[in-house]
Amino acid sequence: MPRRTWSDPFQLQARRPTVPPAPALQWRLEEISLTGKQPRRLSRRRTPARRKRLGWRGRLALSAAAIVLALLVWASIARQLAPVSNTSLTRFDAIIVLGAAADTDGNPTPTQLASVTEAVHEYQRGVAPRLIVSGAAVLNRFVEARVMARSAHAQGIPESAIFVEPEAMDTIQNACYSVRIMKAHGWRSAEVVSKAVHLPRAGLIFSRLPLEWRTHAAPPLSPKPAVYAAADSAIETLKTARYLVWARQIERCEP
Repeated sequence: MPRRTWSDPFQLQARRPTVPPAPALQWRLEEISLTGKQPRRLSRRRTPARRKRLGWRGRLALSAAAIVLALLVWASIARQLAPVSNTSLTRFDAIIVLGAAADTDGNPTPTQLASVTEAVHEYQRGVAPRLIVSGAAVLNRFVEARVMARSAHAQGIPESAIFVEPEAMDTIQNACYSVRIMKAHGWRSAEVVSKAVHLPRAGLIFSRLPLEWRTHAAPPLSPKPAVYAAADSAIETLKTARYLVWARQIERCEP
């Protein structure tokens, strides 16, 4: 029987093949050996991005934008709810034609001519026996009321039935100065003629005056492109906002 020999256990352990550590483990071991400190654990959680805080300028801009938006909404609602009449009358003492600019040669623009032409038609239908045309030289040197008076006379209205108000610089003054003429003659009611987009603001203004009135829209002489119609509506909304916030308190007029 062969004799069993005992080997040194330490020699057996030394003969085992050595397996190199994994790269990640090797890196951690090297970090420990170089620094003598345990490496930080790598967190898999992402740090949330810091929210940028608005400076005072950004807050001011946002506040201004919110105020402007609120004013435009207010003006839009006011235009939707604006009165169109305060009376059931169908016959009036006068027809008030609100001002519209003449062109640079002193001729009526399409908008102005449309208003005058509709007022002439209302006069011919017997709505009122006279016209009051109102408007100063707002955009150029030509007085709007005088240009409108010539247009009305050219369409058959006698000069004795045309009353010229040449001083008004805006719609508030159109209304106020026209009512002054009416009070001087003892007239108490009027139909107000202008383009449709203008009438809601005119209604807000005339509702504050001692007068029986209704508005009447002048149809355009030719269809307007949608872009121009949208621009007119936007401008009138801005003017309505200005009236609500500023003009009705500052531009007070006693007719």
